[in-house]
Amino acid sequence: MTGVYVQLSYIDLVIASVLLLLAGGLSVALNLGLEKSLGVAAVRTTVQLTLIGLVLKILFQLVSPWWTGLAALTMILLAGREATARQTLRLQGGWSYSIATTALITAGGIVTILALTTAIRPEPWYDPRFALPLLGMMLGNTLTGISVGMERLSATLKRERDAIEARLVLGHTRRDAVRPYVREAMRAGLMPIINAMSAAGLISLPGMMTGQILAGVDPTEAVKYQILIMFLLAGTTSIGALIAVLATSWRLGDERDRLRLDRLRVH
Repeated sequence: MTGVYVQLSYIDLVIASVLLLLAGGLSVALNLGLEKSLGVAAVRTTVQLTLIGLVLKILFQLVSPWWTGLAALTMILLAGREATARQTLRLQGGWSYSIATTALITAGGIVTILALTTAIRPEPWYDPRFALPLLGMMLGNTLTGISVGMERLSATLKRERDAIEARLVLGHTRRDAVRPYVREAMRAGLMPIINAMSAAGLISLPGMMTGQILAGVDPTEAVKYQILIMFLLAGTTSIGALIAVLATSWRLGDERDRLRLDRLRVH
């Protein structure tokens, strides 16, 4: 299939922004109070994407492992901050950020490097044209699983504090006492990617597949890439959520098998 790339003009973007104005108008009419948030989000989207477009253009020309690595590290650090910001209950002392970032760099790094060196195999393997968009997709989905898992575990342990401490009094170890809630947090963290995989193809056409089709790629080839991406996302989210939930569970206890909810603070 031979496709024709359709170049967008700024007028096209202005026309699309009318829908955003419509959303803001509905917020005002229904007294939702979201018009300011919509405006700020729109400005952030425009500025952030414009800047990253310029940065990527430079990185694609350089093809340097050092610059690619620096860009990847910056993305991971920002993703860790975003994962932490989504949590109402956070660990004191910067532990939530440290745990989320460690989970992201471990899961995202392992899966992205695996995909680049086995399935995609660009030359060189760290080519930013492939590495950075792939890592971005991994981080964007994994941070949701991590933040949901950590938030669910913290909230559940706080809610079930009496039941957990009763088990501890009866002689259970802290690990055994919190195990059901760790499983619950893991299920919550993985549910978004499971739902996305279940809906792919029947209800939704995922973004990467849609982008490739619009760019003229044969739909069957676009499907192969999308299946690969979905499997990678499931693996990254699973690894990241597991690390984050287990580390949070460890931090909310001590060597004396006590529950340490005093290490949580509300934001």
